[in-house]
Amino acid sequence: MTDDTTADPREQGGQWYDSEAGPLVRPYAMTGGRTQPGPTGVRFDLIALVTLDAAAPDADDDIALGPEHRALVELCRPETQSVAELAAGADLPVGVVRVLLGDLLELGRVTVSRPVPPAQLPDERILREVIEGLRAL
Repeated sequence: MTDDTTADPREQGGQWYDSEAGPLVRPYAMTGGRTQPGPTGVRFDLIALVTLDAAAPDADDDIALGPEHRALVELCRPETQSVAELAAGADLPVGVVRVLLGDLLELGRVTVSRPVPPAQLPDERILREVIEGLRAL
């Protein structure tokens, strides 16, 4: 009989550890089996901008936040990030990040906004008229 207390921790529960990748946690475990962000109806597409809510309490004070939630909060702390940047920074799938952001939004930890669409250029004819008007001055 072997003594489990002296065994390498990676050998205990070997199905949960990959020697090259490290500990494995399935995405559905991080989201509690959910695939859609909460009932808020906010779209978390890749370019949606996520900002840490200044009025939100410190993430360390909330025991309801998991480690993945805390990682996203920390990534948003220095500056506004897009959903794609958060997924890359947290090394999580985008689908998981969307669900976690839905949780943070419902808890009032973050705000989500859409980037301002680029302004359409005015018609070339209007630009020529403006130039001609300026030259006439």
